[in-house]
Amino acid sequence: IGVIIFWFCLTAGLVVAQEKRAYTLFDADGQETDYAHMMSVLGERQVVFIGEIHNCPIAHWMEYEIVKDLCEVHKGKLAIGLEMLEADNQLVLDEYVGRLISSDRFEEEARLWPNYQTDYAAVVGLGREYGLKVVATNVPRRYANMVKNGGFEALDKLSAEAKGYIAPLPIDYVPDEEAAGMFGMMMIGSGKKSNPENVAKAQALKDATMGWFIAQNLKSKFVHLNGNYHSDFKKGIITYLKKYRPNLKIATVCSVRQDEIDKLGEENEGRADFYICVPTDMTMTY
Repeated sequence: IGVIIFWFCLTAGLVVAQEKRAYTLFDADGQETDYAHMMSVLGERQVVFIGEIHNCPIAHWMEYEIVKDLCEVHKGKLAIGLEMLEADNQLVLDEYVGRLISSDRFEEEARLWPNYQTDYAAVVGLGREYGLKVVATNVPRRYANMVKNGGFEALDKLSAEAKGYIAPLPIDYVPDEEAAGMFGMMMIGSGKKSNPENVAKAQALKDATMGWFIAQNLKSKFVHLNGNYHSDFKKGIITYLKKYRPNLKIATVCSVRQDEIDKLGEENEGRADFYICVPTDMTMTY
């Protein structure tokens, strides 16, 4: 009897262990789906936005796999864009992707995010491997900082060359009380005194610029990596992209963290076409 009880305890423990998942995929309706179905849909769209949690290893692994498989599906028709690279570094990025300069020189000169090597280098490497255009879509951070401190009017002082690294002015900005409120709380939490409305405008400048450079570099298919905020609810970048290139077929992927990942939480409904749902106790990269 003791042996039987021990066996049941052991197998029960194994069952619990087998139920552990690193992630679950959901569709727009909150139904669990699989990778093959998700890719069949993403492969049909002209533009795919992969929203991420910047320090989530599962999100980074999944976005690499998605981009790699889109490279295989679309071959030379795909362009890859990243929020994590700024528009005024496009030349050095082209030189690196085109194998004219070393990774050391690229990383030294391109003002990369601290987690570039662990989280984004492999995606940029796909551009080198497949001979694809990799686009630095984001506004140079110094210009976003100008708007954060002085509003859109601060950009009027820029030269024509500098304005070539941002979306066409004036930015078609619609005040967003919810966004301004969120940034206001962030400012309070950080102890900073920036005007929340100007912080929201700086984010809009980023979204507009990313949308602009996607539109300018979209020939057939485009996949873009960005934080969830910039593509959630098909707003942010997508709002501006639709102004620059109407009638595009767009799909979005969102990374979310939940205590339980057996179903999509109500708080996440409506954010995207597909979800990469990761346990909240998943290890973070920083």
